[in-house]
Amino acid sequence: MTDQRRSRRGTTREGFAVLAVAIRREPWIFTLSTVGSLLFGALTVADAWVLGWATDHVVLPAFRDGEIGADMLLAVLALFVGVAILRAVGIVARRLGAGVMQYRMQAHTRRAVTRQYLTLPMEWHQRHPTGQLLSNANSDVEAAWGPIAPLPMAVGTLAMMVIAIAQMFAADVVMALVGLLVFPAVVLANLAYQRRASPLMTKAQQLRAELSEVAHESFDGAMVVKTLGRETEETGRFADKALALRDVNIRAGRIRAAFDPTLAALPNVGVLIVLAVGVERVLHGATDPGDVVTIAYLLTIVSFPIRSIGWLLGEFPRSVVGFDRVQHVLRATGEMAYGDREADRDSGSGARLSVEHLAYRYDTDQGLLEDVSFTVEPGRTVAVVGATASGKSTLTHLLTRLVDPDGGRILLDGTDLRDLARGQLAETVAIVPQTAFLFDDTVRGNITLGATDLTDDDVWAALRAAQADGFVAALPEGLDSRLGERGTSLSGGQRQRISLARALVRRPRLLILDDATSAVDPEVEARILEALRSGGTGASLVVVAYRKATIGLADEVVHLEDGRVADRGTHADLLERSPAYARLVNAYEHSALDLGTELVEDPS
Repeated sequence: MTDQRRSRRGTTREGFAVLAVAIRREPWIFTLSTVGSLLFGALTVADAWVLGWATDHVVLPAFRDGEIGADMLLAVLALFVGVAILRAVGIVARRLGAGVMQYRMQAHTRRAVTRQYLTLPMEWHQRHPTGQLLSNANSDVEAAWGPIAPLPMAVGTLAMMVIAIAQMFAADVVMALVGLLVFPAVVLANLAYQRRASPLMTKAQQLRAELSEVAHESFDGAMVVKTLGRETEETGRFADKALALRDVNIRAGRIRAAFDPTLAALPNVGVLIVLAVGVERVLHGATDPGDVVTIAYLLTIVSFPIRSIGWLLGEFPRSVVGFDRVQHVLRATGEMAYGDREADRDSGSGARLSVEHLAYRYDTDQGLLEDVSFTVEPGRTVAVVGATASGKSTLTHLLTRLVDPDGGRILLDGTDLRDLARGQLAETVAIVPQTAFLFDDTVRGNITLGATDLTDDDVWAALRAAQADGFVAALPEGLDSRLGERGTSLSGGQRQRISLARALVRRPRLLILDDATSAVDPEVEARILEALRSGGTGASLVVVAYRKATIGLADEVVHLEDGRVADRGTHADLLERSPAYARLVNAYEHSALDLGTELVEDPS
């Protein structure tokens, strides 16, 4: 219980600290909205003064004399209309300023989170689920700046409360003291609400993030879910989180449902007490009827500042949780350091790649890659062959500096990749991953990715090299044909060829293919590789491959076993002197032949 009390105190303090961040960043907008709120508060209190003045100078004289002067009616009307107009101006300034400030902070934070995502290395992304990252950039950002909306109102109404209390004491000290007896009850109601609601709101925000993670994972794996008949299980997994969130929100709603009527009733009780005391004082000549009306009205409006502050404090639990989750991203370490060297961009020749004593491990004591060394001469092709989990894909990540090695170094034309300036490596090296990702865009958009210096002739040349020009030309709108989300309108082999064309159009000097043609017909794959070798690009190739036909086109083969270079040489030499290598490539060939035989025997 002590920890919970400390946590609640910390939540309030941290909530104000979050708001301080927003105020420091947007001081002028905050000032505008606060001035508007102060104007609203002052004019709301002025309504009470106008009401009291009208009671003493218009209403009571009308009952006493039996008539109302036209000039007094116009004066009262002018006062009420003037106060209403100025109060409306205050409301517009308050709400507009609060909205602009809130959305500007959300946009600023989302941009900061996105920039951080792009800066952090792949190893950081591999430790964080995609759903969590989406939640950080969306619901957590919205929650973090949620208190900005009621903030100007709370500041303005707080000033309104001070002015109202001062006016109450100016009207009648005794009745003011009687009316203010309701304040301790209102404060205690707020504290009780915060005590019970804050933990529930914190839990609800955490469950929203978990629900987002489950939903994204289910949508992303829709094909697996449907093909394996796991719809019921995935629906149940999502339902468990959704029901948990529902239950927490219902519990918080029940508390709020009890709190709001209580808070609304307390000032009314105070008004009744003030009226009872005021009548007695008027009868004894201790005060004027207008003062009784003024204090009663002021007492009804001073409860609003308390409620607005309660709304502000009620947003703090979600805000602090969301802000902490966002800051966890923004404070994340692992940002890659860059040098100032420029890469050689001579597109007419391939790059020289040297891998020297490379070592890398994930969050385990056992290394995934150990003492890996090989060289790719300009314009040459090297195939990397190994069993599953031998480190092939990790090697491609290191070669493109998606992650940095724990030991050793990678040299591109004699320059360590870590010494290259930001963006230089992407100008020289391109990777085509095993899983081709396509955007919901046109063929042209997927290949150029918005680059304005690439013409349609460049795109068609890349498509021809990737053996994709034929089926793209047959599409209804050619390069302008939309491919659907993740390229669902294409086959797996077609998606791989579009992904390959995306890399080739940039004319890289080093091209890395991570089993990038696994879904392509072997005959088409051979034409692609031959086009890459003899098409005049001159690019050096690193190919992660399994098929004998693919491996046989390489000038040299690097055989990986358990993260180490077991042997190097030509495909023929390795078949002759390495039984392990022969078993590996022959096993794949036999499994592929067996699968083809089964398809012929049973075409269904």
